[in-house]
Amino acid sequence: MKADAPDAIVVGSGPNGLAAAITLARAGRSVVVYEAAASPGGGTRSAALTLPGYVHDVCSAIHGVALASPFFRTVDLAARGVTWIEPGAPAAHPFDDGRAVILERDVRATADGLDALGGSDGRAWRRLFGPLVASAERLFPELLGPVLHVPRPRGVVPLARFGLPALLPASRLATAAFRGDAARALFGGLAAHSMVALDRAATASFGLVLGTVAHAYGWPMARGGSGAVADALVAELRSLGGEVVTDRRIASLAELPAAAAIVLDVTPRQVVAIAGDRLPAGYRQRLERFRYGPGVFKLDWALEGPIPWRDPAVSRAATVHLGGRLEEIRSAEADVAAGRHPERPYVLLVQHTLFDPSRAPAGRHTAWAYCHVPNGSTVDMTERIEAQIERFAPGFRDLVLARSARDSRSMETYDENAVGGDINGGLQDLGQLIFRPTPRLDPYATPSRGLYLCSSSTPPGGGVHGMSGYLAARSVLRREFG
Repeated sequence: MKADAPDAIVVGSGPNGLAAAITLARAGRSVVVYEAAASPGGGTRSAALTLPGYVHDVCSAIHGVALASPFFRTVDLAARGVTWIEPGAPAAHPFDDGRAVILERDVRATADGLDALGGSDGRAWRRLFGPLVASAERLFPELLGPVLHVPRPRGVVPLARFGLPALLPASRLATAAFRGDAARALFGGLAAHSMVALDRAATASFGLVLGTVAHAYGWPMARGGSGAVADALVAELRSLGGEVVTDRRIASLAELPAAAAIVLDVTPRQVVAIAGDRLPAGYRQRLERFRYGPGVFKLDWALEGPIPWRDPAVSRAATVHLGGRLEEIRSAEADVAAGRHPERPYVLLVQHTLFDPSRAPAGRHTAWAYCHVPNGSTVDMTERIEAQIERFAPGFRDLVLARSARDSRSMETYDENAVGGDINGGLQDLGQLIFRPTPRLDPYATPSRGLYLCSSSTPPGGGVHGMSGYLAARSVLRREFG
């Protein structure tokens, strides 16, 4: 393949960009991917951020949605070196009384745990998630497919069952469906992954999706770090004749060789900068109005030992939601949405080395965590995040050997797609969740012939699923090579 005259060019090598390139290469098209960083992967990379011998995931860390993704099922990741590690439980949510509710793989086991905490929400949990889990194989191709499409006949009923409660605010569904604090907080913690205030419409969809993924597929990690996933996708692309060029930042379309299709794995801000006057004025203005969501403040730690949770059951889960009761999570996320920094932020924490000891020297451990902050924030949230961990695991700070901190601006410096620290490629409220980046029948094709978008700023949005790239590539093949 001649790198100066490919059929298609992809700018950006996150999972979506690589998925687009793989899909095009499988169709017999020559493809070159350009990546600004020294290594491919975008938000799916790993690095030694603290001390020698400690491996940390720089952004994405847990990959349940990848297992539900129709695209990822087309790649033999095991043959490309990826080993999935499934923890004893997908997630845990501790409380101030020293107990924790555990999100188990099994719906019934989760329900039994809720009842054991003194509530009576087990039946309600089974009623909410049982049908969704039972129909997951029919549901997720619809949820991760094009927004404006006719559902497959086998997907109509699961999609309808999901869609009605999914449109509700998460706080409303949690309080309507459950009577006890444990179930309400567990659902609220799932929904808060949305990075949208929990009283906003459709935030319940995130709780339903992530809970269903946990029960149906699990929340696994990649042995040795998330970078293994990016390496596998690059290997798949190269086996198909595709090429990846790193350390090559594309500032303008004029820098690229001629190609029938250019696919941009970037957000609207970068699209406008790169494409310039090639975009019609009206479309360009709509892209300029695209809204970015809250940012993140992220910490990684090298630890002398495992985190000493008050409830030892928390150590069964890789992912831990730290936020207490639903009202507290709701308040923290409302603060962020209003441009404030919560004193008690909702914290997402992952403890990899309990399940993957290859990431640290023998007997030592790592931890990964972030909280939500206003977009572009440079406020240091280290003390507040660590206070939340100490609240449920007294003695945590005594174990810290080293820490690495990244505020929202640092996250954007690391990956330009994380504008202001927004790791979802744009605010995922109801309007922008459905119509990303602008309302169009084909959101991946721009009005400029041969120019396409494939980042998480297009449907289905944030997450390591590759579906934005896969769907964009199908649009390219249909429009340019059909």
